[in-house]
This record gives sequence, structure tokens and C-alpha cells, in this order.
Amino acid sequence: MLRGSPERELAAWWEAEAVAATKAQAAKEQVRVDPGAAGEPERKAGEEQPKEPAPAPPCAAEEGDARIPPRPPPTLPVSLAKPEPVSGLCPHGKSRIKGRSCKRSSGQPDEYCSLRPVTVDSSKARTSLDALKISIRQLKWKEFPFGRRLPCDIYWHGVSFHDNDIFSGQVNKFPGMTEMVRKITLSRAVRIMQNLFPEEYNFYPRSWILPDEFQLFVAQVRMVKDGDPSWKPTFIVKPDSGCQGDGIYLIKDPSDIRLSGTLQSRPAVVQEYICKPLLIDKLKFDIRLYVLLKSLEPLEIYIAKDGLSRFCTEPYQEPSPKNLHHIFMHLTNYSLNIHSGNFIHSDSTSTGSKRTFSSILYRLSSKGVDIKKVWSDIISLVIKTVIALTPELKVFYQSDIPAGRPGPTCFQILGFDILLMKNLKPILLEVNANPSMRIEHEQELSPGVFENVPSLVDEEVKVAVIRDTLRLMDPLKKKRESQSQLLGKSLASKENAPHSDLASASQGNANPDAHLPSICLKQVFPKYAKQFNYLRLVDRMANLFIRFLGIKGTMKLGPTGFRTFIRNCKLSSSSLSMAAADILYIDITRRWNSMTVDQRDSGMCLQAFVEAFFYLAQRKFKMLPLHEQVASLIDLCEYHLSLLDEKRLVCGRSGTSSASRLQPSGTPQEAVPPAPPAEGRPQPCTDGAHKVSHSRHTVS
Repeated sequence: MLRGSPERELAAWWEAEAVAATKAQAAKEQVRVDPGAAGEPERKAGEEQPKEPAPAPPCAAEEGDARIPPRPPPTLPVSLAKPEPVSGLCPHGKSRIKGRSCKRSSGQPDEYCSLRPVTVDSSKARTSLDALKISIRQLKWKEFPFGRRLPCDIYWHGVSFHDNDIFSGQVNKFPGMTEMVRKITLSRAVRIMQNLFPEEYNFYPRSWILPDEFQLFVAQVRMVKDGDPSWKPTFIVKPDSGCQGDGIYLIKDPSDIRLSGTLQSRPAVVQEYICKPLLIDKLKFDIRLYVLLKSLEPLEIYIAKDGLSRFCTEPYQEPSPKNLHHIFMHLTNYSLNIHSGNFIHSDSTSTGSKRTFSSILYRLSSKGVDIKKVWSDIISLVIKTVIALTPELKVFYQSDIPAGRPGPTCFQILGFDILLMKNLKPILLEVNANPSMRIEHEQELSPGVFENVPSLVDEEVKVAVIRDTLRLMDPLKKKRESQSQLLGKSLASKENAPHSDLASASQGNANPDAHLPSICLKQVFPKYAKQFNYLRLVDRMANLFIRFLGIKGTMKLGPTGFRTFIRNCKLSSSSLSMAAADILYIDITRRWNSMTVDQRDSGMCLQAFVEAFFYLAQRKFKMLPLHEQVASLIDLCEYHLSLLDEKRLVCGRSGTSSASRLQPSGTPQEAVPPAPPAEGRPQPCTDGAHKVSHSRHTVS
């Protein structure tokens, strides 16, 4: 469980939401029994009609669903119809003068009128387009499906940050995220954290990278078998660039790995296979949870209250030589199981081969399972995984969007694939940078003839995730809140406010989300930052790495930068000369460059820098656990760099003061006092032993 009491509050909230969602779905299914009996649902008064209604799908009508064809609005007599405002005129037909505002009727300036809608460029949305269109219509924002010559507020990309050249606004991809969550890179990032905090990161299966670590894999398996002859493991091989189950297979022995041909050109990860998963209806299943990374600096993480559960289509049996090749038994990938004759399409959230996660929690709760504990463990897994990914993401980010240059802000929806073991412990399978947001599935009408049919389960979960992500990223939210406060003050000062145009304006602007359900995304970081900040050691190492990169836009540290790091942090000594530091740089950099496919840049990558940092920490602080050695060296480096920064600041102010005294002026210049040292740091001129302060550095 998460330490402290907040996790009980959050888990209780999720439990209540899961029960409410299941009951609501049961009520919807009763309505679906005879969808024509109730007739067309009436629209709420004042609800905006969609501008481009799509044909109604064969599903129940829900509030806010933009795909329901609207009724045509009643035609007003010509004398009553409100004329469209002419460009350059105010809404009342008078000439608009620059610097002045129209005060007719309400007596209020233009800032009290409705703000412009948020603009969204969906030209690169691809498979998420349908869910995105519904979300934009529910929010009453403005979509540009073919792009726009002027900048948009939000750009929605389907695959990569580099789909467009964007210099402003917000984009729903982080640079480098696709590379970071590939199986090899993810395994390396988590392995670093497992070396530092083995107990905290035991939710990721033991992994080996092929072909680089094949001999290590063989030796370690042989060693364990020699110590325990009864151990009969199963391993799963996953191609690094594979997706949707492509190329995955199970083995019982390292000799079964398909070494010929493809492994050199297509590297892979081999992991211990989880042989005892939790079963429902005798079937293995996994969980797809949607996680919003709202910001990288400061780190903000949100988790959707509901997700999807994808089921195998063949009853599960523990792996044996006879069933290793039964993919419908062992692999939960939707893209594989949909081709099984046993796959069940269902509009119910609690039956079929794809269900909502909330329905699974409700079923477990009815059997006495502590779902608060399950949610608490899942939240911890998500936060720890993101903490493992963010250091290298920062390096990618500063390379693509260097500080001081124009560029967008980024956010991204990630798909976490999680497996529950029989003892309810969550295991991370993988992270998807581009989780599928399709809200329809293929249905075979006749042999070889398929038709796309709406999937109500997908639509219920995915539309909510996209819509509420947009609500959290709304760039005009603060302006609306400010406008609402101004309107409230104006209403309070009006005696006849209920009868004024201002009152009607306030009803439409005060809460534009009033017609929408509550946000389905819950913040977990920085809400629980105090419980997890101690894990962010590699994040602090990445800050040091970026500081010494030198050239903006680069991702690798050159030999001069590494020497400057050693010198400025006072790490050279009689036991580590600068020549020894050069040799360390060459050896580690050469080995890491031989393991990476991308050879565009030469130099030391972040993971190589982390290895060198571990080596330096173990030499300088002996007889301590590794995480304490690393933390002590980080504190020491930050301490010396803070002294250097303060010294430069004092010198800079002294130079400015001297230059000011040389200027001819009738007014005497006041002396600029030196900047006081930061709290907890010694004076720059202090001699003697430098003490390391663990509380001095606060991770934002």
C-alpha cells in the first residue's frame, strides 16, 4: 500500500466509481433491450446542435454524443432573426473603434462576452480521429480536420511528435517517448532503478537483451538450475520493435531461442513468463490503463479511473511443451485474439472478450477482494515506471525543444499493460506510446468480408479519456475562470441582475463544463510526491548530464564535457586522475555505442553517464548500499556546482557595479550588495570541510 492515508482516499474514490459505473451500465443495457420504445431523447434547452452530424450508429443515445443526428432548429421569421455580425462591427451593428468596447445592453466591455472556442488541429490524428471528433463536439471546441494556416491551440498527432513542425501551442506527444517505451529501452531504464531500489521495482519481470546478453542469459539460467534442479521456468521472447503480439513466442530453455537470421537485425527482450496469472472464467486477461503525462517539468501524472480488460480466448493452462504455441491461451493481445473463433464481441461492459476494468473490480469486490489494495499497488507501479522513464525523456525534450527557443508544450496519453498475478500483485508487461484509440471493431459478415462496427465498450472508456485530457489541457481555462469571477462580481452589484443580458451571459460562461460528466482522470503525482521523490536519483543525474552537454540540441556528452563535469564537481583526486577519468569515459562510451543502433551522434549517452556515475560513487563512498552511494555523490556534485554558481553570480554583480561607477552620471551609483547564499549552503569563501546536505536539494 502507499504510505500514509491519501491512498485510502484515492482507492475509495475508485471503488465507488467502479460500482457506480457498473450500475450505470446495467441501467443502459436495460434501455438497449428496446431502443425504439422510448423514442428519440429530447435535447436539453440551449444545447448546441452539432454542425456536421454523422449518421447515427446502432447504439444507445447518450448525452453529449455528437453522432446523434440533431433536430433541425425552428425557422425564425425574418423580422426576428438575429443578423450575423459584420467584420469591423460590434454585435449590435455599430462601428468597432480600436481601444474601445461595446457597452450596449449589459453595460459591460467585450471581455465579458463569450471567449473564442479552443482550436484543435486533428489533421494527423489517424486512428484516434473518431474518438477525438466526439470529444471536441462534446466540449464545443473548434476542429480543423485539414490543418490550419494560423496556429492552433492544440495539435493532436497519431504517432510521433515530429508529425508536424510546431512552434507554439500544445501537442499530444513528447519527443523521444516512442523510443523510450520500446522494449529494450524500457528494460534498461527499469533495470537501472532495480539496481538502486530492487524491492521497489520488483513489479517488472527479470529481463535480458538479445543478442547482446545472450551468453549472460544462458549462464544465469544454468546457474539457477544447478542450484535448484526442480526449477522449470518458461520465458517469453518479445521483438524490440514488435507490436500487437507480432513475433512473440514462448520457450522453456535458452537453446530454443530462434537465433538464426532475424535476431541480429531485429533485437529482442527475453523475460521470465508469469505462469500463475489471475483467471476470470478460466481465462487469462490483462489490463490496459490510460495514464496522462501532463507535464515533464514539473512532473504531473494522471490515471484514468477506468480501463479495458482484454481476455484470451482459450482456457488457460500452465505452460508445457504441448501448449507453448497456443497463442490464444497465453497471449492477451486483442489484435491476435480477435482472429480466434472463440472471440466474443459484446456491448456489455462485463461480458465478452473485452470488458471494462471497473467491471472486473466490481466482480473481485463481490468475492471479498480488497480492491483498495489492488488500486494502491497499481498507482505505485505507474508512478515508479514514469519516474524511471523521465530522465531520458528530459534529454530528448531539451534536444528537440531547447530552452529559449520557440516550441510547443507537450502532454501524452500512455497505455500501461498490466497483468494481475494469482496473488493480485500487478506486473508491468509493457508501456505503449501510441495506445489504440479506435472505438470500432471489425466484424466478419461473410468469409473475407469485414465491416467496422461501433464498440460501445471502447467508446465509453476512450472518449472519456480523450475528452478529459483536453479539459485538463484547456489553454483558455484560466481566462474562463477569471471571466466567471468578474461576471459574479458584476452580478452582485446589479439589482436587476436576473433580468439583464449579463445574467444570461453568466449562465453560459460561468461553467462551460456543466453539461459534462466529472473528469475521469485523477492526479497521482505530485499529489503523492513526498512518498516517491526519494526514487528520483536518476532524474537528478540527468540534470547534471544536461548541464554539461554544452551545445544546445545534442543528446550525447563529449569528452570535454565529461572532463568539465569531473573538474567542476571536484571528483578528481590522487586515486582518480584526469587521465583515469578520460580512460573511464572512453571505455564506457565505446561499449555503449557498440550496443546502440543509432550511430548519428558520437559521445556518451545518458545511460553510459549513469554507469560512469555509479562507478565514481562506489569508489568515493565505500561500505554503503548503492542508492546511498549514488545519493551522496549527487549531493556532493550539486553542492560544488551551487558554490560555483554563487561565485559566478557575485562576480557578475561586481562587474556590473564596477561598470556602473565608470558611467558619467550626476547621480551617485549605489553599491550592489553581494547575493546572500542560499539557505543551508555555506558562504562561497568558506574554507574547510564541505558537508553534504541531503535536505538542501528539493526535487520539483
